[in-house]
Amino acid sequence: MQHTPSLSLFHGFVVAVMGYVIAVIAHDKFWLLASAVSGFLVIAPLLATSLYAMSCAIEKKRPVHMGLLVRIWTQWQLQLRYQPDSYWSLIRFGLLLAAAATGWVLTSSALITLFSPEPVRAPMDFIRHVVLNRDHYVFEIWLCLGGMMAAPVFASSVVTMPLLLDRRIGVLQAVLTSWKAVLRNPATMAIWSCLIMGLWTVGVLSIFIGLIFILPLLGHASWHAYRDLVDVEGWPDRMQGQEQP
Repeated sequence: MQHTPSLSLFHGFVVAVMGYVIAVIAHDKFWLLASAVSGFLVIAPLLATSLYAMSCAIEKKRPVHMGLLVRIWTQWQLQLRYQPDSYWSLIRFGLLLAAAATGWVLTSSALITLFSPEPVRAPMDFIRHVVLNRDHYVFEIWLCLGGMMAAPVFASSVVTMPLLLDRRIGVLQAVLTSWKAVLRNPATMAIWSCLIMGLWTVGVLSIFIGLIFILPLLGHASWHAYRDLVDVEGWPDRMQGQEQP
C-alpha cells in the first residue's frame, strides 16, 4: 500500500461504492441487504484479483500502473493465445465464487424471510426480531448455516486466486493446494479468517467508509500469506514465455 497508495485505495473506494449501491437498492429490504453484504465476503478473493496482480508485480520488480489493472480486468481474453487451457482457470474459479455468493444470498434471504417471526425491513427489525428474539432461533441457525458455508469456501479460496494468477495450474490443483495450506496451519488460518471477518464487519459498520482502507490491506496481505504458505517452485510462472504488453 505504501508502494502504490492511490491504486490500492482506489480498489477500496470501488467496493465501498458497490456497498452503497446495494444499500440504496435494498434500503427497505434489510433481509436482502444483510445477505448481500455478507455475500461480499465470499467473492472478496475475486474482487481483490488486481490487488494480487499489483503485489506480484511489485515483488517481481515490474511496473505497477493503471494499465496493469485494465489488463487484468478487461484483456484476459488476449492471454488465451498463450495459455488456451490454464488461463480459463481464473475465470472458472471466479464463476464458482460468484455462484457460491449467489447461493448464500438466496439461502440467507429465504431463511430470514420465511422464519423471522416479523417482517424484516430495517436494521432494527433484524436486531429486534432475529438477533434478540429468544423465542426463536433464526439468528443462531443463520450463523450456523453461514459458518457451514463459509468454512469450506474459505479453505478452498484462501490462496487459490493468487496462485492461479501467479502460476499455470488448474482450478482443482489450486483448490487442493489451498486446502493443504489450511489443514497444515489450522490455528493460524482460523485466526486469519476471524481477522478477515472482524475487519470486514468494521468496514461495513463504518457505512462502508472503512472498506476503502480495509479491502486493499487484506488484498495485499493475502498475497503475502499465499507466498509464505505455498512453495511454487515446481509450477511455471504464468507470465513466462509471454510477450510483455
